[in-house]
Amino acid sequence: MTEESRAGGPVLEVADLAIEFNVGGGWKRTLHDVGYTVSPGEVLAIVGESGSGKTVSSLAILGLLGRNARVTGSVKLNGREILNAPDTRLRSMRAREVSMIFQEPMTALNPVFRVGQQLTEVLRVRGGHTRSSARIRAMELLDLVELPDPKRAFDAYPHQLSGGQRQRAMIALAISCDPSLIFADEPTTALDVTIQREILELLRRLRDKTNSALVLITHDLGVVADTADRIIVMRGGEIVEVGTVAEVFASPAHPYTRQLLAAVPTLGSGGGDHDGTSERPAPVIAIEDAVVEYRTRRRGRFAAVERVSFDIGEGEIVGVVGESGSGKTTLAKAIVGLQAFSGGSVTFAGGDLVGARGRRLREARRRIGFVFQDPGSSLNPRRKVGDSVGEPMRVAGGFSSASIRARVAEVLEAVQLPSDAADRYPHELSGGQRQRVGIARAIIMRPSLLIADEPTSALDVSVQQRVLEIFRGLQREMGFACLFVSHDLAVVDSLSSRIVVMNHGHLVEEGTPDQVIRAPKEEYTRRLVDAIPLPDPQIQRERRERREAQRVLEETG
Repeated sequence: MTEESRAGGPVLEVADLAIEFNVGGGWKRTLHDVGYTVSPGEVLAIVGESGSGKTVSSLAILGLLGRNARVTGSVKLNGREILNAPDTRLRSMRAREVSMIFQEPMTALNPVFRVGQQLTEVLRVRGGHTRSSARIRAMELLDLVELPDPKRAFDAYPHQLSGGQRQRAMIALAISCDPSLIFADEPTTALDVTIQREILELLRRLRDKTNSALVLITHDLGVVADTADRIIVMRGGEIVEVGTVAEVFASPAHPYTRQLLAAVPTLGSGGGDHDGTSERPAPVIAIEDAVVEYRTRRRGRFAAVERVSFDIGEGEIVGVVGESGSGKTTLAKAIVGLQAFSGGSVTFAGGDLVGARGRRLREARRRIGFVFQDPGSSLNPRRKVGDSVGEPMRVAGGFSSASIRARVAEVLEAVQLPSDAADRYPHELSGGQRQRVGIARAIIMRPSLLIADEPTSALDVSVQQRVLEIFRGLQREMGFACLFVSHDLAVVDSLSSRIVVMNHGHLVEEGTPDQVIRAPKEEYTRRLVDAIPLPDPQIQRERRERREAQRVLEETG
């Protein structure tokens, strides 16, 4: 750190920051006169929906925008102006004073080099270490970010680590040269709630040890309440509200901030029949002792789903929750025939899906809709939306072109997309609109069972709220049974009449949301519930204090 940051002055001072992009031969302004400061040891959260300017402003500060961008204003790092500085100076700055933790470590880490090679390269090039000292320091860093086996992580390729372990390796790279300022761009968005909590606690401990300033870019207000000291709310390239986290959450001044806070799904928000007293509807699908096995060279044969049993009744939404590797997505894919069952029975539409092939499987698929997690990768980028939505009808056969066009228009209207959406390509739609296209395609055959696999995990909170409202309306109108797969217990609580909890392929708990979330019987379920960051700074602080007291008690025996 520099003398300025040690003396207590701001690490970062941003004033009148504006960004224009050259679009179609003209300049279009996307960021308008943004200004803020960050002090040593402070966590500043920048929140807002996609397109608000939170990420692009940070990339501009780091000099990472393309040549079609024009940036004006002032950015001082440790008292020195860096905006539009020469490339050599920016590279030196990024090497030693500021770093960034990216949202997806699999794209930020080089897949063909081991984690240790990437760490030691940074230490040798940026930190002036020798080969031997770089290795020693790399092992220290991997231990500092609390990887369970630093030696194994050092020798592993990125794909050999779990999502949480890759993010810890990314953090080790970011802190390798003791930066005074760290940008973290959605560092926990794709992680399970328990892993997310561990990463957030790690960032807090590192902040306390190094006194580095942290700029946290996120749309998750629960993460902000759990982590940040101050908050900046952005909309349309402008700052609309600034304050301490306690002030803004207790009394938001701007209508947009109030809208964001209101859109956050919270535990206890209610969904289906939660009291469990009403008579259960007739099952649409009955799963009994279902087994799904994989075979790998290293592990041999192992069960990803092990003797799981539950059913879904007419008009019911059953949420399936659990961490990555719990088997919830594997089960969903097996039901629709994308993965083979190894045992048990799955009764649907008068037959058993276990071992179903050919005509039987095709008939079952006509009555099952599937909403994928990422519509960007599940929609063909070369086909117009109308063609993608109507494809299930064309594959099924027996429908005229006119009837397909009419049904496509009907379902696009049902998911509240504009009338011209059928003639657009997927890249011309927003993330929320693409997810609505995925829902439209899933319901076009009027399914009796709809499977939704993490359909809102990557969406902004207000977009997520709108998609969930549309989903609820469609489910009430069409009455389909639904298997809703998610790691977000707040979303599942708001939708489901029953919840199934899975862990390492086993069903560990089942019941109404009141039973599972508000009175869980299993320790694993309690741990999941406790890990959900709530948009309330006071509750999050009390949770941290309880966990710290428990940790100290365990360490002292």
